[in-house]
Amino acid sequence: MSWLLEWLAFSLSVFIVARLLPSVHIRSFGTAVGVALVYGVLKFLLYWVLVFLALPLVILTLGLFLLVLNAVLLWLTDKLIDGFEIRGLLNTLIASVLISVIDVVLCWLIPGI
Repeated sequence: MSWLLEWLAFSLSVFIVARLLPSVHIRSFGTAVGVALVYGVLKFLLYWVLVFLALPLVILTLGLFLLVLNAVLLWLTDKLIDGFEIRGLLNTLIASVLISVIDVVLCWLIPGI
């Protein structure tokens, strides 16, 4: 049950960021749920492969390059979901950071996650 709450919290964070940033467009909350699903699958399948391939950069930047890897996954999600669009590379990086921060706050606020 906690994975369902985590998924909904991530969906809500995507939806909130889409409302906060003018460069992020999302059709509806249902699309945000789809974005969370696709992002979760991409992260499950690709994240550790990307971390391994970028390990020298991750070490060199003391882990800050992980933000870029999250932005890459968000960019891939943008390309796969029809009702979700982020304009620009810098906006994708900013949206990725905001989504992560809001998701952590929501998971902290919601008991049971």
